[in-house]
Amino acid sequence: METVQELIPLVKGMIGQKPSRRLVKVYVLGGVLALFGVVLVLVETVCGPFTAASRLRDEEAAVAELRAARERQALHTQALQEKEKGKQHDAALGSRALAHRQHAS
Repeated sequence: METVQELIPLVKGMIGQKPSRRLVKVYVLGGVLALFGVVLVLVETVCGPFTAASRLRDEEAAVAELRAARERQALHTQALQEKEKGKQHDAALGSRALAHRQHAS
């Protein structure tokens, strides 16, 4: 089958034959799958703008949540640092008071 001229009689012969039951099932299955694919593409095309907007809102919410978590972490760290400074200051005052008491006695 080197040329198109040789294919034409073969195709004519195949068209003239009645397809087997199994072949008809394959054709029907292929057609159903093709229609299913077309419907999915149409649904995705119609719903695309809505899902894109929803995805954008979800991403913005995730970014806002991450920022809030970072701010809470920064505030917590700052509070811990201030508490540690307060402890150091209290310790320094306590040692001065102790030294003053010892010196006074």
